[in-house]
Amino acid sequence: MTELRDAEQDAGRFRLRVWVVGALVLLAFALIAWRLYVLQVVRYEDLAEQAESNRTAVVPIVPMRGQILDRNGVVLATNYSAYTLEITPSRAIDVDATIEALSAIVDIQPRDKRRFKRLMDESRRFDSLPVRTRLTDEEVARFAAQRWRFPGVEVKARLFRSYPLGEAGSHVIGYIGRINQREKERIEDSDDAANYRGTDYIGKLGVEQSYEAQLHGQTGFELLETSAGGYAVRRLENHPATPGDTVILSIDIKLQKLIEDLYGERRGALVAIDPRNGEVLALVSKPTFDPNLFVDGIDQENWQQLNESINKPLLNRALRGTYPPGSTYKPFMALAALQLGKRDPKLVINDPGFYNFGGRTFRSHEGGLGGVDMTRAIQFSSNTYFYSLAVDMGVNAIHDFMAPLGFGQRTGIDLGGEVRGILPSTEWKRNAYKRADMKKWFPGETVSLGIGQGYNSFTMLQLAVAESVLANDGTRYRPHVAKAVKDQITGTVRPLEEPPGENLHFKEKNLAIVRNALAAVNEAGTGRRVFAGAPYTSAGKTGTAQAMSLGQNVKYNAKLLEEHQRDHSLFAAFAPLEHPRIAVALIVENAGFGAAAAAPIVRRVFDYWLAGQYPSEEDIAAVARGQASVPLGTPRRADEVALPAAQ
Repeated sequence: MTELRDAEQDAGRFRLRVWVVGALVLLAFALIAWRLYVLQVVRYEDLAEQAESNRTAVVPIVPMRGQILDRNGVVLATNYSAYTLEITPSRAIDVDATIEALSAIVDIQPRDKRRFKRLMDESRRFDSLPVRTRLTDEEVARFAAQRWRFPGVEVKARLFRSYPLGEAGSHVIGYIGRINQREKERIEDSDDAANYRGTDYIGKLGVEQSYEAQLHGQTGFELLETSAGGYAVRRLENHPATPGDTVILSIDIKLQKLIEDLYGERRGALVAIDPRNGEVLALVSKPTFDPNLFVDGIDQENWQQLNESINKPLLNRALRGTYPPGSTYKPFMALAALQLGKRDPKLVINDPGFYNFGGRTFRSHEGGLGGVDMTRAIQFSSNTYFYSLAVDMGVNAIHDFMAPLGFGQRTGIDLGGEVRGILPSTEWKRNAYKRADMKKWFPGETVSLGIGQGYNSFTMLQLAVAESVLANDGTRYRPHVAKAVKDQITGTVRPLEEPPGENLHFKEKNLAIVRNALAAVNEAGTGRRVFAGAPYTSAGKTGTAQAMSLGQNVKYNAKLLEEHQRDHSLFAAFAPLEHPRIAVALIVENAGFGAAAAAPIVRRVFDYWLAGQYPSEEDIAAVARGQASVPLGTPRRADEVALPAAQ
């Protein structure tokens, strides 16, 4: 009986095990079936896409960057194709050893290594970085034969930016440079991130930066079938890139280059505007720089020379340099007095050569000018007349009149980096200083404002805009350097829309008084020698502005001062008088009297623009040395003078 019960128990246990095992097997098959369902049905599209991506690759096609042309079609920025040797640090076994081994095949200079190291510091390790650019066909062939030795290294065909005229107009044109980490983050957060896939360079300054959207174009892509090793086997799809638009500027590059030559080695800025529409004809900042240095990534030596130079060649003085306007401010003070009813133009003020106010003596012409009315005060630049006028008007009235003319305001020019300058007022001073005793405006501080000194500090662009308002019957236009964009595919030229001019509602009789006084400056005043024999009528005002304060009753003597401490030379003018087509404002830093250094440059600008005359080489050299008034030698026809290409 005992043995029978044991057999039945064993059989029961066996059947239980069979059921358990069977249930586990069924569960396993159920799980497999469920997994197959998930893979084949639920995740089919996702997995199919992954499988496809394992055998295909989407490669962005970087668009060709648009050209930049001047108003006459001269090419200022273009592109060329060249081979570049690039390393992806994350894929290279040892970057330094790789570069040394590559040096035996391809010529890699120390400056190339320094540039590559700087790019590595600024980029991510999986970015492809150039170690040598502009490879010859022979160098490409040598590397291709030994490519298997260098994982993470490849030769790529790249488009490179070129600036054919070198330094000419560099501050206007700008340059492109490699996208840094901050710019990458900004692009990735923008709506245009997809359009910059594969793009390594972006506009950094000038038109290249301001018109990046038009110049960049639309990125295309290729869908490639790849092997297990990641090499392209065949092209499956091709969507070509759309090249960027050509940007056409209002700048006349021949005039721009002429002005830069007339400055020579001197520092300064000049802005020439068409007062009828706000087109900038020339925007000069001296010294200049060569934008081609930045195309491949500037090396440390050149960067130090540019960045540490006492002359600051990278500073756009026309937009960012602020200076006291000196006597070029006086015509606007006169217009303010007329508009506000502060002074009759026929009122005669005695100019004894000084002006006393609050126990302090302010200097004027040595020996004085005697009795002067408004016209003579402008014509012969009487300081005493305008000292007293500033006191009569007060700082706030001066501020409120000058602001609409553009002084101390951003003009809205289509270039980045413009500064406001300083147009003083009592409110400005309260906000500008922290100490309570410095916040108060003192009456004596108003005196120097009348002659463009004191706290006044403006850009040459602001002065040129104000001068164009005088020339254009009181209507102010927004200055702009770009005229139109040209579609590279259709060839269609589309003018860029500009806001309408703003009428400042000056009385015509008041404008006429100031304009006639400015004409008298060039006919028989401080500009008479420079404009003698000109084939057109012009109006202008010389200016000499202090670069530093000498203190009360200290007589100015340029020979006793360091070069950077000497007075600035300024001139603001427009021509022809009857129907002005050009307005100019310029400064030659630390060059002294305005009629001696600045006015001769304006005379050559007007000769070029209005008479089609290009100065002789002898004359250009004399002006650059500050040793010319009327043109020397025989002028050439402007249309017969060729532009030199960059070296």
